[in-house]
Amino acid sequence: MVKRGFSNADLVELLNEIGIEETKASIDSKISRGSFSATFLLQCLTVIGCRKLEIGDFETQLFMVAEPNEPYNVSKNEK
Repeated sequence: MVKRGFSNADLVELLNEIGIEETKASIDSKISRGSFSATFLLQCLTVIGCRKLEIGDFETQLFMVAEPNEPYNVSKNEK
């Protein structure tokens, strides 16, 4: 968003224009927490005009969000 010159307030307006009701406070909270849905991410990318995302640009950051190497817990009924 910063590289494209959009603020959180701009994002609110753009999302509201396509029928997604958000407030500046809700967007500020989502972004500062760093946790939001993939749907929200795609909605944001769409309204700011991003039509292409090169995953290779973020390869070094992907390790920060990788799945843990620990096995998942399986209940007795699922074994």
